[in-house]
Amino acid sequence: MGASKLDIYSEETNQMAMVAKVFAHPARIAILQYISKQESCICNDIVDEIGLSQPTISQHLQVINKAGLLKGNFEGKSICYCINIDRLQEFQKQLNTFFESTKSNCC
Repeated sequence: MGASKLDIYSEETNQMAMVAKVFAHPARIAILQYISKQESCICNDIVDEIGLSQPTISQHLQVINKAGLLKGNFEGKSICYCINIDRLQEFQKQLNTFFESTKSNCC
């Protein structure tokens, strides 16, 4: 696979792509859906709910976290996750702007 030339794109474009990558995988969507339905931050019960192994869940959480969609609280050896609503709303605005500015001028 060729190297990505991320430096030729704007920061906003790169950030949108990073968040879009989160929504491009069904396991990540399931993780976000589960976390978003909780009344408080969750720690270790993601594995039981999603049905994937701990290492797999951890890898997906890293991608979600790298995109800025999670907030974490450290409690001992555990990390408790919750949704970063501000970042999610920012992405929603970016997508809305993209779709609203897209002209329908093709066949």
